Amino acid sequence: MRSDNRSGHVGGTGIIVTVLLVTLAVLVFPVWSSADRAAPGPVALDTPDTRSVPAPYGPLSGLDREFVTGERLSGLWELPAAQQAQERGTTPAVRTAGLRLVEGHTFLDARVRSVAARLGVDLPNQPDARQRRWLSALGAAHGTRYDVEFASILRAAQVRTLTLVAQVRAFTRNTLVRELADDANTIVLGHMRALEATGYADPDAPV
Repeated sequence: MRSDNRSGHVGGTGIIVTVLLVTLAVLVFPVWSSADRAAPGPVALDTPDTRSVPAPYGPLSGLDREFVTGERLSGLWELPAAQQAQERGTTPAVRTAGLRLVEGHTFLDARVRSVAARLGVDLPNQPDARQRRWLSALGAAHGTRYDVEFASILRAAQVRTLTLVAQVRAFTRNTLVRELADDANTIVLGHMRALEATGYADPDAPV
């Protein structure tokens, strides 16, 4: 009899525990399920400048204008740097990277000038002060040191560009700018691969 009482007691306790667990699951599941089905949050990028002005092919934001002028600036200093690398690089890989950047920026600069003209965006005609310092640093380097400076500085520049391209591609409402961002993404990734293939690019170089 005692054995039967204990069995009944254990069985009753088990039922109570089971009911409590089921109740808890019912309370928790809707919250978890709703969160699991919710749309993903925003990508962790800097908040873009959403101030926009009417323009052909869709509204043109401050971020869009920054991207177009930034691509022009990139070409103004990376193109001469790449031309220099074709002459001064000490290995075939460095000279090949220079060639890839020359080809890419020749194409991109033509695209940027075309897009800017159609959207009424004013473009700079010379590199900014920081870019001129990078060109000076490359001009002062020689031998293997030149290879390291070229590959590392230019790779860091591609990282900066890709970050901006990602923001533009995610947020722009202008179809011309979106197409330019697609082109820039493909070309800049190719530049990064060519620079990394030199074996000299320092991934820890300041961005």
